[in-house]
Amino acid sequence: MEFVAIDVETANADVSSVCQIGMAVFTDGTLSREWKTYVDPEDYFDDLNVSIHGIDHRTVENAPIIRDVAGRLYEFLDGHVSVSHTHFDRLAVQQALLKYKLRPPNCTWLDSARVARRVWEEFAWRGYGLANVCQRLGYAFAHHDALEDAKAAGYIINEAIKQAHLSIDEWLLRVRKPINLASAESVWREGNPEGPLYGEVLAFTGALEIPRREAADMASRIGCQVGSGVTRHTTMLVVGDQDVARLAGHEKSSKHRKAEALISRGQQIRIIRETDFRILIDLVKQSEE
Repeated sequence: MEFVAIDVETANADVSSVCQIGMAVFTDGTLSREWKTYVDPEDYFDDLNVSIHGIDHRTVENAPIIRDVAGRLYEFLDGHVSVSHTHFDRLAVQQALLKYKLRPPNCTWLDSARVARRVWEEFAWRGYGLANVCQRLGYAFAHHDALEDAKAAGYIINEAIKQAHLSIDEWLLRVRKPINLASAESVWREGNPEGPLYGEVLAFTGALEIPRREAADMASRIGCQVGSGVTRHTTMLVVGDQDVARLAGHEKSSKHRKAEALISRGQQIRIIRETDFRILIDLVKQSEE
């Protein structure tokens, strides 16, 4: 039994701005190979991202660009089951490669967050972030280092295999089925309870290319609760592409600034642009087919 766990860090709200990659191969439940590199995203570093992972333009000076390490990505991922915690690392890898007109990895993706939601009842509908799950399992790691996060995702899969007595191939089937846990009764009703992103609380800001109502419907179908503003419950903020393009000039909306303030106080909010949100919707649909 073998799988590859991968995690990336990004320089700013554009998920293609990958600045660090970590990959860990697990064979028969044991870490058998690992690889990590910094990446020059050929993009600016947002202060918020730097405050999270500590990587800035000085760190990636003389580092390779994605095109230079694409061969290593394909070496690890092609033909394998590739594990990431939520869909975001998968999305980032795909978008970073596409930026250089390179193909996505030819692999089968498994979301360790979806696995955790089906094994541990307390994570069925909320709180299934990487750090929370690992704390519950007693696994200590340095969060927001790509290799450390990749190893953590791999550890979650190994523990799920042991507890549920399901192989990797069986988990690929299991995550497509309903959660069906006692905690299915949830206070959050606005999102599809069986959606893979159930538990995410999403808000939009800036000028979107698609109508807000349509974007909200898309998010709701995959499980997200959609709010009109950024609150202490918000977990994701989708920013219009034009607004993201201006971020280097610090022209951010009030919602964006509020989200950053909450993040600085420890709230887990992921900020992405509209284009990446729409691609995420497509990836989720593909994983359900």
